[in-house]
Amino acid sequence: MISQSAIDTLRKAEIGARGLFIDGAQAEAASGASLLVISPIDGRPFASIADGNPADIDRAVRSARKAFGTGSWSRAAPAFRKKVLTRLAELIERHVDELAVLGVRDNGTEIGMAYKAEPLSAAGTIRYYAEAIDKVYGEIAPTADNVLGLIHKEPLGVVGVIVPWNFPLMIGAWKIAPALAAGNCVVVKPPEIASLTLLRLAELAAEAGLPAGVLNVVTGRGAVTGEALGLHGDVDAIAFTGSGPVGRRLLEYSARSNLKRIFLELGGKSPNIVFADAPDLKQAAVVSANGIFRNSGQVCVAGSRLLVQASVYDRFMDELLSATTRLKVGDPLDLASDVGAVSSAEQLAKNLGFVAKATEEGARLVTGGERILAETGGSYMAPTIFENVTQDMQLAREEVFGPVLGVMRFETEEEAVRLANSTVYGLASAVWTSNLATAHRMVRAINAGVVHVNTYGGADVTVPLGGVKQSGFGRDKSLHALEKYLELKTAWIAL
Repeated sequence: MISQSAIDTLRKAEIGARGLFIDGAQAEAASGASLLVISPIDGRPFASIADGNPADIDRAVRSARKAFGTGSWSRAAPAFRKKVLTRLAELIERHVDELAVLGVRDNGTEIGMAYKAEPLSAAGTIRYYAEAIDKVYGEIAPTADNVLGLIHKEPLGVVGVIVPWNFPLMIGAWKIAPALAAGNCVVVKPPEIASLTLLRLAELAAEAGLPAGVLNVVTGRGAVTGEALGLHGDVDAIAFTGSGPVGRRLLEYSARSNLKRIFLELGGKSPNIVFADAPDLKQAAVVSANGIFRNSGQVCVAGSRLLVQASVYDRFMDELLSATTRLKVGDPLDLASDVGAVSSAEQLAKNLGFVAKATEEGARLVTGGERILAETGGSYMAPTIFENVTQDMQLAREEVFGPVLGVMRFETEEEAVRLANSTVYGLASAVWTSNLATAHRMVRAINAGVVHVNTYGGADVTVPLGGVKQSGFGRDKSLHALEKYLELKTAWIAL
């Protein structure tokens, strides 16, 4: 684990102006414009990034298409791709302290979480897909003796990757690693408020031996560079994690351009269901608090709707309040902080808007609900719990993406299922019970891509992540993610 002295040294590192990364090298934006990088830690600018535009996206896509066409990566032996990606994972681990602190300065995630969830997770993901790619086989179809049917698996071509600001390295790796392992070339559009670690990743990839043009990064505003990537006629697929409205726009861009494939991992309003026979109510409360409040609630799978069985409701709420009030919110580059900053002043204002609306609609504020540490200049919010939440309230229906928890009580298993599924989302969920039959029934009954049992979070790269309903489609993580980035081609040969 990183030391506090190393953190304090790295937090002062000069970053300066960062350009785009195209065709294996730093590049200026076509317009010469830039965007200030404001740290949510103290509200001060500490770097700048290039403000890309459609011309820059076009330049990156042309670079990626050229690289794909040469075959330096797309037709390279899987063993070679494995070697380069393994070297990249090693370089990330060598620079883990630098990457972790750089990311925290950018988006405010507490360093204890960021260290594991960002560079170390990204390195593990890249190594996983590096090891997997030379184990993907084609198929021979069961045909008559006078025919040979072969099924080849080929890379798609140019893949656009658009990632959010909460975990840009981790989520970026979920998409970049399998796309590269499969032989594709990639153009990444990072989040404008958290681009620095993905720019650094591209530099490390070049150092690892990735051919020029195979991985490109174009920074800028989503409404400009993201739209240009979505509309580009020479992009074969877009892999996106983010909000529902932007996901819908990407589907429109596909229809308006070349019918590129769109893979969407969108929002969630995930139910965390505590039955009276939970194995350990105190532990369930601690994990539930962490499941909504770590990273200031800025986690797509956050357990933002807590459903507690009535017979243990009061006891559980006491434990939950105790666990919540023990969390220390503060400087995310202080190892003593349990929770860091909200990613931006704009996101903080949005969170407080949800608090005001919940109060107006009749929910009871148990704790929090306010900005704290304003004297730092940063964006900090107290962990917030509302009870007496009903299904018709905004807090029960819409994703906050902040440290705001809505609590409901239920009587029966059937009521818990009804409440859990009464949302347009279906990303994650959890069930706490000692009854194996109850657990299996709930796994089947809950409409979500992930169902945790007696835990919340922690699923690693070996299992898929994705949702149902308006949480999107297409899975990240696991061997199944490779399927998104491979094209099937049939060879039907008369013998």
